[in-house]
Amino acid sequence: MRKARYSLGLALLVAAALYLLPALQAADNPVADSPEVSNLLTQAKEHAVQLARDADEMQAFAKTGMSPESHANKINMIKGHVNNLGEVLQRLSDKRGSASPWQQSAIDRVTPFAAELASNIETTIEHLNKNQTRLQTAEYRDFLKANYELSSGLSGLIGDFVAYGKSKSTYKRLGSQLEIPGH
Repeated sequence: MRKARYSLGLALLVAAALYLLPALQAADNPVADSPEVSNLLTQAKEHAVQLARDADEMQAFAKTGMSPESHANKINMIKGHVNNLGEVLQRLSDKRGSASPWQQSAIDRVTPFAAELASNIETTIEHLNKNQTRLQTAEYRDFLKANYELSSGLSGLIGDFVAYGKSKSTYKRLGSQLEIPGH
């Protein structure tokens, strides 16, 4: 009876060790940051910064009485930035498997934010197409404000991830230079 319990206990211990072995090995060998993903995040940041600038300018249009053509040109420019950002995010998504955990988190958090912004831009375009003579309404200004807030929030989020990646890289490089164990 004791031998059976001992054998069962040993079998469970071996099974647990085999189950945990990949996780322990992964902890010893963390996935390195992907330079390509870091580069794509930097590109996404550049698009998002320009997008926020244009959305801010468009808010001013509603206050200054710019022509419907000016509004249409600016919203089309913003739509182009959103499309460019979408292309970069698609490439990021394609590279997600080779990304480090923080890079995967960046991709996972930025993508739905950008999708929401794209949806808002489409709604703004629809409103502009249907109401070209009503560009000073509170409703239209709310669309423009939401676009600015989303685009500047997205720009900040991506910027924070890019800054984190640069800081992490600097930390690792300095750790190696100083010969600190684990770097």
